[in-house]
Amino acid sequence: MLALIMAGGQGSRLRMGEKPLVTICGRPMLSYVIDAFESAGHEVIVVASHRTPYTRNWCRARGVTLYAAEGIGYVEDIREAAEGLVDEGIPFFTSVSDLPCLTSGIIADIEDVWRRAGMPACSTWVPRDLCEEHGCRTQYAEMIDGTPACPAGINILTGGDLDTPQKELQLLLHDRRLVFNVNTREELALVQEYLCRGDTP
Repeated sequence: MLALIMAGGQGSRLRMGEKPLVTICGRPMLSYVIDAFESAGHEVIVVASHRTPYTRNWCRARGVTLYAAEGIGYVEDIREAAEGLVDEGIPFFTSVSDLPCLTSGIIADIEDVWRRAGMPACSTWVPRDLCEEHGCRTQYAEMIDGTPACPAGINILTGGDLDTPQKELQLLLHDRRLVFNVNTREELALVQEYLCRGDTP
């Protein structure tokens, strides 16, 4: 399946330049997400924009397939890339580029549950309490299966008319690796401690 990794935003809250290239344990955050999707057997395309020129150069230098979007907004960039890359009726992943603890196993589990559900789309969520327990801030929450939950940043959509909401599986994942969506320096410090000391399952 195609995996669109979204890397076209400014990362203004982090204030460290282009967020996809912020390093953790000597590696850009973006590289962790790319490796996870490739290890899960998916074709990766990084969706960047004029707002992230260094990210675009980094991808070119490493032979990572790149799509140059207008950089109007996250949802708009997804729609633009999908219209240019995905045929109607074909499912594809989208993912934020700042989930450095993402693994191929998590991706495979998401895909497996989604396929069994038989829906055209899937959104992933983590309990808000789990985010707060690990010191991560939550800016948006929704009730999922009776639990206040925050978006994990990984979705599945089906190519075609993306202006119309697709019936989706809302998948609640109790996995602390998905709480580390890096938006602030405090969250960056938390994920550096988590990954660099090898504290991963």
